Amino acid sequence: MLKPTDMSQTTVQVIDRFNRAFQERDATLLADIIAPDCVMESVQPAPNGTRYEGYDASLSSWKALIEDRTSHFEVEDINTGDEWALIRWRYIWGPGPDDSVCGVNVMRVVDGKIVEAAGYSKTAPTVAALKS
Repeated sequence: MLKPTDMSQTTVQVIDRFNRAFQERDATLLADIIAPDCVMESVQPAPNGTRYEGYDASLSSWKALIEDRTSHFEVEDINTGDEWALIRWRYIWGPGPDDSVCGVNVMRVVDGKIVEAAGYSKTAPTVAALKS
């Protein structure tokens, strides 16, 4: 007999749906995969990002990224375990070689819902900034 947790989505399914929401620009795909007590930390503003707590705050932040037609994410690699997922991505906001940044999301899924998500980007101060 199946337990209620056995019927929930797996981490792979949740992360696939999360990524599809961004690729298809469809925030409705996120509706039932975010936990009520989800904690999400974005990459901006540097250096520590912004912390969003709860379903509404997390959904609102992700929805804003999904609906921003001036930029997009390209998924480069995905690794998942029982509860954890790593998503390597490139965030692109223009046509030039300097108009993107690489990053990673570290996500935790429990009972088919995202409970934690932390984004990190691969940026560093310029050499000139380090010397000043």
